[in-house]
Amino acid sequence: MNAYDVTTITVRPGTHSAALGRLRHALKEAIDNGELLACWYSDLGAINQILLIRSHKSDSTEERATILQSKSPFGIGDFITGTTMETYVSFPFLAPMAPGQYGPFYEVRTYMLKPDGLAPTIELWRGAAPGRAKLSAVLAAMYCVAGPAFRFMHIWPYASLDERQRLRAKAVADGVWPPPGGPDHVISQQADIFLPADFSPMR
Repeated sequence: MNAYDVTTITVRPGTHSAALGRLRHALKEAIDNGELLACWYSDLGAINQILLIRSHKSDSTEERATILQSKSPFGIGDFITGTTMETYVSFPFLAPMAPGQYGPFYEVRTYMLKPDGLAPTIELWRGAAPGRAKLSAVLAAMYCVAGPAFRFMHIWPYASLDERQRLRAKAVADGVWPPPGGPDHVISQQADIFLPADFSPMR
């Protein structure tokens, strides 16, 4: 089972560049240990956000407690206006996320599912994802197990926003996406575009 800790940090307007500069140093140990997978900042959608994705460790609860008690969480406490820390489990048929060049544009789609919608969503994706991957592969599809219940996140990398538009339109035109019946299990949707910090392992 592949699991990930996903932290979303909201910073004051106009401070994300300075915040990323400090995060480079605050996260250095995590990068050296191969724990950090992504440090991205929002470009479209919910702006002024920084998204951290790390491989989940069994001691993450203790680590989170330490961060929250810090005088300056993540070394950027004076910039932070909000933070969420969540743990996600990947759909079982997807490969684990790993460092590499995928983007640089990452579409992060966050859905709230109906209470009975998770199991059928996984099965619908199991059947439809191979066809969608012939156009462009999904980087992650995972559901929240520590944080808001029934939250589902999927991440799609693109070389450009024009490529995103073209591939999404083609997937619909070809009938390979979305999975038939998939939207029936969704309550709400949000889509945000992120770009990688220059030190992000997934770029």
